[in-house]
Amino acid sequence: MLASIAVILEVMENVSSRTLRLLSLLQNHRYWPGGELAERLGVSPRTLRRDVDRLRELGYPVEAHRGVDGGYQLAAGAALPPLVVDDEEAVAIVVGLRLAAQGGGSGTFPEAAARALAKVSQVMPSRLRRRVEAVAAVTESATWGNDVPIPPDVLAAAAIACRDCERVRFGYTAASGERSQRHVEPHRLVVLDRRWYLVAYDLDRQDWRTFRLDRITASPKPAVDLQATGARFRPREIPGGDAAAFVRRTITTSAARYDVEVAFRAPAATIRARIGRWATVEPIGPGRCRARMTPPGNSDWAVLALGMAAEDFEVISPPELADRVRDWGERFTRAANVAVRGEPASSARPEQG
Repeated sequence: MLASIAVILEVMENVSSRTLRLLSLLQNHRYWPGGELAERLGVSPRTLRRDVDRLRELGYPVEAHRGVDGGYQLAAGAALPPLVVDDEEAVAIVVGLRLAAQGGGSGTFPEAAARALAKVSQVMPSRLRRRVEAVAAVTESATWGNDVPIPPDVLAAAAIACRDCERVRFGYTAASGERSQRHVEPHRLVVLDRRWYLVAYDLDRQDWRTFRLDRITASPKPAVDLQATGARFRPREIPGGDAAAFVRRTITTSAARYDVEVAFRAPAATIRARIGRWATVEPIGPGRCRARMTPPGNSDWAVLALGMAAEDFEVISPPELADRVRDWGERFTRAANVAVRGEPASSARPEQG
């Protein structure tokens, strides 16, 4: 979103503060009458025209409209020139990028947000960085799937290290709870199943590894969570050539997973429209279908997906899924009974010690 540091410095060296003020005004309003714009800047119409020409030389497509009501406006260009934003706008940009990057999902948007966040974070003054941290500390993202939030600094540092081909060190907590220190060459960030993964070459183990960003911790304390070493590396080719495919293969073979099979008393088209993104659905008779899925983590994810189908179903496998469905059903039944009787929720069930 912001231009490179070199371009920004060039702008600052060659453009007067008045011209930067002109740029800021043009970016804030679609159209400025010439007389009003000159008055805001405290200059003559002739000086205003020179400042507009200077902006054009720097790549800003400023359009001039002649006549009694003539004025100026900033048009869309073929490339994005440096933007000028005030402190409040800069804070809003970074907070928005953090929420977008951590919002989960799939596709290129979260990854693009992470790349933009890395660029902005590099050039942000320390005074604004403190304001961003204060806003982020009291902001929560209402998204699905991320059990543990990703520290924004880890996300930004990982994106910068991948871009700059710079080796990093960090502490890592595996799914088993085992902690280790890692020294890696980071290559790509991948968003999969609403989680962020770092694809890197582990220098100590001499092999490729996948790391979940929410499991990266400071190493050693009180250092930052993911610390750049300053050592550059030549990029290696990721196995198979596709980072996302590599992550999918890794988590499929290493994570604790199980197959779910459920029979719905509803047409396949109905179930496919509601949970088809998470399950393979096929018809098994008039008004009936079978859904198969391989959820990550525990069975609660599968129960949630089945509930979203909003149709009657029977659990075929695994047997423990039926126990979890029963547990959820009892919990919701208690909640419904409380709502009918108008009792406080805390009295519905004795508190467990």
